[in-house]
Amino acid sequence: MPPPLALIESGLVDQLRNDLAYNIHYDNQVHEYTDIIPSSDPPHRGMKKPRAVSAVTEALSAQVYAHAREGRFVLTLGGDHSIAIGTISGTARAVRERLGPGREMAVIWVDAHADLNTPETSESGNIHGMPVAFLTGLARDEVGKPFGWLTDEHRVSVNKLVYIGLRDVDRGEKRMLREHGIRAFSMHDVDRHGIGGVMEMALGWIGRDTPIHLSFDIDALDPMWAPSTGTAVRGGLTLREGDFIAECVHATGCLVALDLVEVNPRLEEQGAAETVRAGVSIVRCALGDTLL
Repeated sequence: MPPPLALIESGLVDQLRNDLAYNIHYDNQVHEYTDIIPSSDPPHRGMKKPRAVSAVTEALSAQVYAHAREGRFVLTLGGDHSIAIGTISGTARAVRERLGPGREMAVIWVDAHADLNTPETSESGNIHGMPVAFLTGLARDEVGKPFGWLTDEHRVSVNKLVYIGLRDVDRGEKRMLREHGIRAFSMHDVDRHGIGGVMEMALGWIGRDTPIHLSFDIDALDPMWAPSTGTAVRGGLTLREGDFIAECVHATGCLVALDLVEVNPRLEEQGAAETVRAGVSIVRCALGDTLL
């Protein structure tokens, strides 16, 4: 079963339609894009499967853009976090088209990992550790190369990027965070200020009336709450803290798109249902569900 299907079969779409009164545009299928994945895909700049990831994210970018330019809220269920190259680039392009080229979109990246490696700094070559670098232009590819399709209309400013929940960050990523003045709240900050204080600072950094794309990796949660994910790291957010992040972003009235990624019931059978429930809870809170 494709991982997103577990979220759908748990009743997520029906809950959004029936409990939260959303008009759902959904074609009742999980897109795996197998028809556009090339048969030959040698490494490029050390990246593994660059043409496959590029083809899928470019197609996803076009799909997200087509909905977002109509003013629709776009919810994407992954999949690993490399899909954000497609989702965020599509949203950013649509925001610029709808609101004007001078308008910046903010990204709140909730994750245990920064995903800020470039092809040259990555030790693994896994592109799911690089999406933020490509989306901000800190990593670029020439036209004609796998990620050459990304242009300035697809990118976001590092000044409108906020991380929450970091606790497993590579040395090169730490250096890039410092050098580019990127606002990042680690679990140390959550422990020190509380999640309420962190959200006040995060939203204050973004500023009012700024469209927000929330990209939420379920591994931001502690494995106690979400064990069935690919790169679980202990010492993470509680489910309530994750829900609170989603609630706060919804309350701004500026949320235009949401990704929920890395929910993978295949990996931890005993914890699969719990992880799916956590993912559903995050999505519901981001879309307006409340405790009272």
